[in-house]
Amino acid sequence: MCGIAGEIRFDDLPADLGSLERASQEMRSRGPDGEGLVAQGSLAMTHRRLKIIDLSEAAAQPMVDSQLGLTLVFNGCIYNYPALRGELEGLGHKFFSHGDSEVILKAYSQWGPACVERFNGMFALVIHERDSGRLFVARDRLGIKPLYYSYQEGHYFRWASRLQALLAYADTDKDLDPVALHHYFSFHAVVPPPHTLLKGIKKWPQGHRGYVEPHGQIKMERYWNPPFETPDSLKDLSFSDWKQRLLNQLTKAVERRMVADVPVGVLLSGGLDSSLIVGLLAQSGCPDLNTFSIGFESVKGEKGDEFEYSDIVAQEFSTRHHQLFIDSRRALDTLGQVVAAQSEPMVSHDNIGFYLLSQEVARHVKVVQSGQGADEIFAGYHWYPPLMESQDPLSDYAQVFFDRNHQEMAEVLEDPWLGSDYSLDFVSNHFAQEGAERAVNKALRLDSLVMLTDDPVKRVDNMTMAWGLEARVPFLDHELVELAGQIPPEFKVKDGGKYILKEVAREVIPPQVIDRPKGYFPVPALKYIQGEYLSFVKDLLGSSSCRERGLVRPSYIETLLKSPESHITPLQGSKLWQVTLLEYWLQTHLDAGSSRR
Repeated sequence: MCGIAGEIRFDDLPADLGSLERASQEMRSRGPDGEGLVAQGSLAMTHRRLKIIDLSEAAAQPMVDSQLGLTLVFNGCIYNYPALRGELEGLGHKFFSHGDSEVILKAYSQWGPACVERFNGMFALVIHERDSGRLFVARDRLGIKPLYYSYQEGHYFRWASRLQALLAYADTDKDLDPVALHHYFSFHAVVPPPHTLLKGIKKWPQGHRGYVEPHGQIKMERYWNPPFETPDSLKDLSFSDWKQRLLNQLTKAVERRMVADVPVGVLLSGGLDSSLIVGLLAQSGCPDLNTFSIGFESVKGEKGDEFEYSDIVAQEFSTRHHQLFIDSRRALDTLGQVVAAQSEPMVSHDNIGFYLLSQEVARHVKVVQSGQGADEIFAGYHWYPPLMESQDPLSDYAQVFFDRNHQEMAEVLEDPWLGSDYSLDFVSNHFAQEGAERAVNKALRLDSLVMLTDDPVKRVDNMTMAWGLEARVPFLDHELVELAGQIPPEFKVKDGGKYILKEVAREVIPPQVIDRPKGYFPVPALKYIQGEYLSFVKDLLGSSSCRERGLVRPSYIETLLKSPESHITPLQGSKLWQVTLLEYWLQTHLDAGSSRR
């Protein structure tokens, strides 16, 4: 895993190497082990390296294969690269390195754009063809690896692993995007691609590949769009049949993610998902497994740690367990660093938890497995059971998931920023697509293919990579996601959700971890804003920068400040914190960045 960036010009101007170097510096935490640059005329590509597979310099990037006429920059990991390498060697390809990067180059030369359909892994990659002058661009199916781009017709195409890297170019359009603002405040801070908060920077969509032609045209297509229905050929399978299929696929997923030339650990929250990963790895014979947990003090009776459960799992499987307790006062001191690490504003309270946990974990290992994705894939959230019999899935979903409806949005944003009900329109269009007929399957597909990417997955990538730590997410193995989409929803939503996953887990981990209330990385002080946290929020929202931005109505801010605890979203987030986090992110990345330049 690492950071990539680059620029190709269409106007006969040379690539801007000075800005590209600044872009590279913005990503230095993603790749602390090395830096590479290839530049020739209108093209320049850079790479920040985190050494995980093939630690030799032969695997350094940008990787140039002169014989094939291809140059690659790649962020991620192809877990099945040994098998692909064997297949390619059988087809006559010769290798000069031992990692997955060169396998990508040879696979592209052999199979063209279809190569990505053979990859099992997480990736964002750009390949330059010397002879044609075009770029091949692709992102993994679930969007585990980020890829931002900036494009001006007739002038340039730029790309990077972090949005801030593209801000290194002075001519990037930094105006705010009203569509993205609506998603941020309404669609639970999920801003789907291609949008970001800035008009001049887009996200390459997950599960898409395409070409940037030498004259500047972008041709993009979706290469993965799994159905979320049980096919007729599988409708006779029993629950026991599905459970065995799931156990087999889960085992493959966690074993695949052990491929590395460095030790691999697990982020153990104490919940079902991460505990199951530990149990499956132990069953697979993984020795001396490192596990890591974090906790905060309680606030208003809301417990701030789950050590009780993580300790059970660590003891059951004799892991090398690391328990980290964080005083919430340290969380406030760290908040600026957390916001600085966010490519886009992420409102979830557990960002600080993941950031501080990653800091500690990075002292011990370079790679961890994490349990993100199971709730979306196996229907673990409270809004899925009511959708089983829904006759109006759009309204029912919006009522439980949206932070605000469009009527409240008019109270939040000043008139120039409001626009139409972009968030409801987006969900409506997604629900209307073929491949998910039942209401609950429409919601599961949306959450698995959109929300998951631009909330939990992005959060984990940003917070771990802030410390040069590679996070792998076995529940997002694309073959596992395809299988989960085929499992009848009754087997997933039963007994409050994730029923079939819990039944699989009973064969692997202690029951105390399964039959317990759902938890998360809680930071109660950011939900019930009080004391020094409230003072901090008042200072930020009362600043001249916030007033001059003219984004959120002062009357709305005053309402929130009068009683922060009275304004909680349906998903139990603080509306005041959501407004605060956006302003903090804008001051950190736009205002401060502009003054530096």
